Amino acid sequence: MKEGIRGIFLHGFMSFAAICVTVACLLIVGSFACLSYNLAVLVEDVNKTNEILVYVDENLSYQEAKSVHTLINKVDNVHMATFVHKDEAFEDFVENYGEENTFTGVDTNFLRHRYKVVLKDNSLFDQTIADLEKLDGVVKISAARELAEGFAFARNAVRIVSLAFIGVLLVVSLLIISNTVKLAMYDRREEIAIMKMVGASNGFIRLPYVIEGFTLGMIGAGVAFGLEWLLYDALMGRLSAMNTLQLLNFVPFNQLLVPMIITFFAAGLFVGVVGSWSSIRKFMNV
Repeated sequence: MKEGIRGIFLHGFMSFAAICVTVACLLIVGSFACLSYNLAVLVEDVNKTNEILVYVDENLSYQEAKSVHTLINKVDNVHMATFVHKDEAFEDFVENYGEENTFTGVDTNFLRHRYKVVLKDNSLFDQTIADLEKLDGVVKISAARELAEGFAFARNAVRIVSLAFIGVLLVVSLLIISNTVKLAMYDRREEIAIMKMVGASNGFIRLPYVIEGFTLGMIGAGVAFGLEWLLYDALMGRLSAMNTLQLLNFVPFNQLLVPMIITFFAAGLFVGVVGSWSSIRKFMNV
């Protein structure tokens, strides 16, 4: 461990370069991961605006119509169900589509009580509609199938594209960092050759470099995580101050804290240990 820590300062420029490359790559991956998560949350929020109207039998009393709420909430894919009185539904209709005095005196008894239902997962749209139609007291369901399918497609597309981009960025980052570590090892090839010639075992030579790589990886991950947090909060502060973007729901970094810590430090560990372990192998054959 002493030799590993000493090596960081002994070859300060290459250590600094390795940390900088690690920080830059992890910042790019972390920033895109945050963007992807916020896009997924945004799609889910928009998804919840797609409401299904579940109409209750007009022969049911007010209390019986209200009791249907319990049955609807028992359906697995139902996220939320809101009861709408027929008088309230009529007022909304008049407000949106009627002109002044057009519907004055109209009897609302021909209308039905209804529920506005939001689904958890629009990919289960057909199955959920079938389950709702089986409920006692439900006589009709009005739903925009195409809109639900569009939301489901958008959510899946965001998920697939995000995973693909993050995967590509991770691979590119690992290649860049691995090459940086190899350059650091190349700078020490003569030192390694001398140790081999005087009888040092492979493990004795390799372990300080692995410890050094681990330390550099953890430093890079820690710096990248701190910068990511600061940049994210600064960006969210600027965006929230814009009137045109106040309607968008950005996730606070605290909600991403645990997965980001795990991701950054796992990446730093992998890059540092695996990068140094694999890079030193070619210089062991003296």
